[in-house]
Amino acid sequence: MKYANIKKHDIANGPGIRISLYVSGCNHHCKGCFNKEAWDFNYGNNFTTKTINEILDALKPNYIQGISILGGEPMEKLNQPSVLNLIKEIKNNFSNKNIWLYSGFTYEEIIKMTNNEAKEILENIDVLVDGKFIIDLYDPSLFFRGSSNQRIINIK
Repeated sequence: MKYANIKKHDIANGPGIRISLYVSGCNHHCKGCFNKEAWDFNYGNNFTTKTINEILDALKPNYIQGISILGGEPMEKLNQPSVLNLIKEIKNNFSNKNIWLYSGFTYEEIIKMTNNEAKEILENIDVLVDGKFIIDLYDPSLFFRGSSNQRIINIK
């Protein structure tokens, strides 16, 4: 997997101050996407053990509430093994930090995915923000999402 960016002090993609990981690769290609460069699966940097350690280190301060994993598309099949590995490392090291995952796939589409990684990702995150960004439903007054079709789902 490749990733486009890591923001170490983000307040726009979940509650509190958090880390945001923007993975590369997305086949949704939503009109009006704010992160078009991350559609390309080859964009950005290689996601390595060093990257995981950088994220774990950034999560250490008490004022960091958690991590948001966005894209691109974290639930693209090619991205799922690395996303799952990161989520497990976070759970093993920081049981007090929450994990938000943003996906253009709906919750219902994710639970129908046949691979084990998709199911394990859902089992290990706290919140799923689901649904494609739809520019005609764009609403800047919404918290933590871009269009009114997107849902914030407390997985736990």
